[in-house]
Amino acid sequence: MPHNSPRLTKNNFDLLRLLFAGTVCLVHSYELSGYQQLGWIAGILSSAVAVKAFFVVSGFLIFMSFERSSSFASYASKRARRIYPAYFAVVMLCAIGLIVVSSKNIGDYFTFAWIKYVLANLTFLNFLQPTLPGVFETNKLAAINGALWTLKIEVMFYLTVPFLVLLFRKFSHLPILVLVYCSSVVYAALLALIAERTGSGMYVELGRQLPGQLSYFISGAFLYYFLPLFERRAGYFLVAAGLVLVANMFFPLPLLEPFALATIVIFFGLFLYVGNFGKFGDFSYGVYILHFPIIQFLLQAGWFRESPWYFLIAVILITTIGAIAMWHLVEKWFLFRSSHYIAATPSHGVIK
Repeated sequence: MPHNSPRLTKNNFDLLRLLFAGTVCLVHSYELSGYQQLGWIAGILSSAVAVKAFFVVSGFLIFMSFERSSSFASYASKRARRIYPAYFAVVMLCAIGLIVVSSKNIGDYFTFAWIKYVLANLTFLNFLQPTLPGVFETNKLAAINGALWTLKIEVMFYLTVPFLVLLFRKFSHLPILVLVYCSSVVYAALLALIAERTGSGMYVELGRQLPGQLSYFISGAFLYYFLPLFERRAGYFLVAAGLVLVANMFFPLPLLEPFALATIVIFFGLFLYVGNFGKFGDFSYGVYILHFPIIQFLLQAGWFRESPWYFLIAVILITTIGAIAMWHLVEKWFLFRSSHYIAATPSHGVIK
């Protein structure tokens, strides 16, 4: 049930994704470095909220993408072209390039552990081999790219969309959306309870995987499918969401928080248009997948150990340059000409 609201063509989603990616980058700059002078970042920004907001935007836009695709093959091709080329590039750049900072020689670097890293990461199974031989061993965390765990969930979201749409068409949207949403919330709450009682971090990790994050994705889907209602009653939705999120700070409301966050995110995505931030390309994905190894590299190099502010500036500048380069050298060449990024910035050689 595709919608034709003008807000779907003029929106702030590109800007929001860039802000969310930037938030994760800034928070990781503090968390990985431990520099107390940067502690203010974690005081005002939350990478966890930014990631949840990413999932909300994905839920809204990916269901829209599927509904507008002529076939499953078309949908799958669009998703693969958007996410995998840059992902492949960053995994291989790290796998090959980080030999320059490894404490191992070439023979001890290109071992089975290196092969396992490449294979595990290229198949989104980052947790099986998050490190490379002799790389970042002196850092607070040795993981090469700890931000990639969300890409596994994102891909699983992509795979669930056709199945959910099939259920929508068989049973109608609302009952399926509510059922999946509530199941996700219950799963996350159950895992949190088990983690609290056992003290095991494994359950915390399991709780943030696909079923636990699905409520945010489904909330985005709900607001897409019921967009006419949302547009007519946006003020009511916004006030209710604001009250829920404020109350949630004092009394946890796990059943309402995902939808409340989604309401705020989609409202700013669709209303108060501030301009086409995709005009020069979508740099948010590059920022997200590149910032972690850049931070780790700078920490191992130790160049700004005595100057945390210079460290932060260096992270921002290098990540920005890397994201722009990733877009122009890799990402845009794999998009269809129908992509709004390509339509806004015509380029020769883009795959049709």
